[in-house]
Amino acid sequence: MIKIHNTLTREKELFKPIEENKVRMYVCGPTVYNYIHIGNARSSIAFDVIRRYFEYRGYEVNYVSNFTDVDDKIIKAAKELAVTAPELADRFIAAFEEDTAALNVKPATLHPRVMDHIPDILSFIEALIEKGYAYEVAGDVYYRTRKFEHYGELSDQSIDELEVGASQRTGVEQAIKEDPLDFALWKSAKPDEISWESPWGAGRPGWHIECSVMATKHLGETIDIHGGGQDLEFPHHENEIAQSEAKTGKRFANYWMHNGYVTIGEDDAKMSKSLGNFVTVHDLVKEIDPQVLRFFMATTQYRRPIRYSEATMKDAQANLQKLRTAFENATFRQATAEDELADDQAKLVELRTLKDRFIEEMDDDFNAANGITVVYEVAKWLNHYSEQERVSAVVLTAALEEFTKLLSIFGIEFQTAGLLDEEVDQLIEERNQARKDKNFARSDEIRDQLKEQGIILEDTPQGVRWRRA
Repeated sequence: MIKIHNTLTREKELFKPIEENKVRMYVCGPTVYNYIHIGNARSSIAFDVIRRYFEYRGYEVNYVSNFTDVDDKIIKAAKELAVTAPELADRFIAAFEEDTAALNVKPATLHPRVMDHIPDILSFIEALIEKGYAYEVAGDVYYRTRKFEHYGELSDQSIDELEVGASQRTGVEQAIKEDPLDFALWKSAKPDEISWESPWGAGRPGWHIECSVMATKHLGETIDIHGGGQDLEFPHHENEIAQSEAKTGKRFANYWMHNGYVTIGEDDAKMSKSLGNFVTVHDLVKEIDPQVLRFFMATTQYRRPIRYSEATMKDAQANLQKLRTAFENATFRQATAEDELADDQAKLVELRTLKDRFIEEMDDDFNAANGITVVYEVAKWLNHYSEQERVSAVVLTAALEEFTKLLSIFGIEFQTAGLLDEEVDQLIEERNQARKDKNFARSDEIRDQLKEQGIILEDTPQGVRWRRA
């Protein structure tokens, strides 16, 4: 049974879906004004692993993740590049899709955009005004934070503590609000900014309202899981709860999940665009195998921070190669496997025991670190079995199928090499003969020749194996 650490209750709780065997999950997506950095990618990958594990356990997952395509940052960046806000958003949505595809993140069931939901946003705000939770001032609309009695519960803060910080802010906006804690639902238009007509004049949505609208529109007034980065816990998710529950009178999300930061440098500073200490996925995947970055991100428990460094990436690369080697050893050995052996059932029981251990670890709040440790044991088991004098096709096929399924939860997929063409096949045979004849110069020459063609040879106890560079 899956247990989830619920940020709202700060306890680990048994997952009980609203609908049997179905999961309604909303995860806050990017504000599309630039390429995503690997801190942003952490959230995409963490919740992709969670989604994949739910699916592995037999759930149907309706996964919605938005694009914020109108925002102060987008407007500013669009002006600097002399393009419209929609043009800039389109550009970086395409970049996001390209970068996350490189990291093998499955597209969401739906990726809604703010600009496509303006009528829904206006209706939502009007409902909050009618209920007395919002008010209009000079074309702006604000939410009455103090009216919502549960405000601050998600981030474990009292309204009085929050008021102290809010009262220190200054500016025109603070001066016109009823209370320093109130936040914008609708912002009146400024000259030369993108805007839409509303009952309060031309303007655009505030940041927080968009997710309340899109989550409830596409998943229902109460959803199973709402997720996002730890930095969204306050004020974004706190404000989402206040807006949504004030409008519907129902609990907004049953489980709140937040992934940890990616840190960088000796001081373990949080990676962020505002600090200028970020590395974009777009640039990084030009230098390293995207699968290594994916593996690095996917195999840490989602709530834990991840420290990014050259050393940690090298460790990830080495560990990933161990798993790849186990896969290649087993697939290579399949060619000489026998149909069945007397100990098949005993071997299959060993595999089921490892699978059960994996499920036990991952059921515990998606503990990827412990889960991948079990996968390493499966790899060790595969290596040992592949080295036996006699192996069973039944066992190898079952083991490889389960190994592949477990790896796919982490977004890792190894490909079985295709057939060599006739010329390369002849070169390998020639090299084998050269080794038998102790003509090692010719053997090395052929190895180098094949390497130039992108074929890497590996001499193993089971014979010569190859892979593409």
